[in-house]
Amino acid sequence: MSFHHLPVLLNECLDGLAIRPDGVYLDCTLGGAGHSGEILRCLGEGGLLVGIDRDAEAIEAATARLQAVESPARFLALHGNFHDAPALLREAGVGGLDGILIDLGVSSHQLDVRERGFSYHDDAKLDMRMDRTQALSAREIVNTWSEDELNRVLRDYGEEKWARQIARVICDRRRQSPVETTAQLVDIVDAAIPKKLRQGDGSHPARRTFQALRIAVNDELDPLEPALRALSELMNPGGRLCVITFHSLEDRIVKNTFRSLADPCTCPKSFPVCVCGKKPTVKLVTRKPVTASDAELEQNPRSRSASLRIVEKL
Repeated sequence: MSFHHLPVLLNECLDGLAIRPDGVYLDCTLGGAGHSGEILRCLGEGGLLVGIDRDAEAIEAATARLQAVESPARFLALHGNFHDAPALLREAGVGGLDGILIDLGVSSHQLDVRERGFSYHDDAKLDMRMDRTQALSAREIVNTWSEDELNRVLRDYGEEKWARQIARVICDRRRQSPVETTAQLVDIVDAAIPKKLRQGDGSHPARRTFQALRIAVNDELDPLEPALRALSELMNPGGRLCVITFHSLEDRIVKNTFRSLADPCTCPKSFPVCVCGKKPTVKLVTRKPVTASDAELEQNPRSRSASLRIVEKL
């Protein structure tokens, strides 16, 4: 099984984590272990790297890859969703983290393996499940959710201005026969968006629809803020939390959550002193997101939308 991952903002993440050789680090989105492999190389005797992924294929391939990395540190793989990291780590007997990395992008493997149904470039069955054991898939959403529900998903998760038209065409097509494949969905988007009114940025017209469905299938946004808050509580003082986002919806949640953790005071601005008693638990390391260099953009075009934000535990 080939499960590769070209890690985005790799050097920036390693610098941001400020890795200690004997520290305990968590990669919340293990994927192809691109980031984890380099973190493990930085760890020495007494160091521990924990990797979490909801994709069982990623767990298997990453474990094999990391076993080949020359490092005296230990590696522990946990199958699950990083939203449940506190419980997963507690069950594994791990606590007191010195650094956490979350890469919210879809892995290269998931995009490139046609049968996973993530890509609008290849014809495959509609799927988009990161955890292939879960019941909900893109096929079920497209064929059973109401027009209003589809409109909401496409509008809110894809920021698609043609959401209503696309939802209407989906419902029209599925009355004739079920929408089973990615190619059928691309054809629906193509029919719904007038060619002369499409985005002028060169992006594929189905990109926002596929993004929206993937987010809905994998419930990527609603649990993100509570997960970030819970993860920040697991860190030792001086520990770093690094999060890579790939679209504005994710980045907005991360930015606002980090700002709230760094400045939780709810007192009116007119108050001379704080009386609410809420104290900051982190400090912002990056006030603006870190983005890919020109050299990385040339090597890996998928990094063009990546943004990295970092906080440090007080």
